[in-house]
Amino acid sequence: MLETTLLLLKPDCTTKKLSGEVIRRLEANGFSVRGCKMLRLTDSLLQEHYAHIAMKPFFKDVADFMKSRPVIALAVSGDNVIARMRDLLGPTDSKAAAIGTIRGDFGEDKMRNMVHASDSQEAATAELARFFRADELFEP
Repeated sequence: MLETTLLLLKPDCTTKKLSGEVIRRLEANGFSVRGCKMLRLTDSLLQEHYAHIAMKPFFKDVADFMKSRPVIALAVSGDNVIARMRDLLGPTDSKAAAIGTIRGDFGEDKMRNMVHASDSQEAATAELARFFRADELFEP
């Protein structure tokens, strides 16, 4: 089933100059980039995007990290991309991620883990709308 999901290349990814390597791995796995842009995240966007943790004591650290540098937002499509992307990335905690996954190869911990990816079709739909207008997405 062809799906499209959101992937954010986090500040640690851009700082380490690994954005190209992450995109290369996506394309090597048969995924297509339908949209791409670099942006600075705002407090209001972060509050909305991380609403599920916005009341947690560690949210300020997450927000500060995510605002520390621009991020790259990608709309990525492919067959069963949401589940397959999770496998390619590895678990959220980079310390638990296997070598060969993006987080296992390049991440440091739960926050500095290179990327954010939608975890369900519902999340992907909401997150794509949050970061991309319809006219910013192109056919794969």
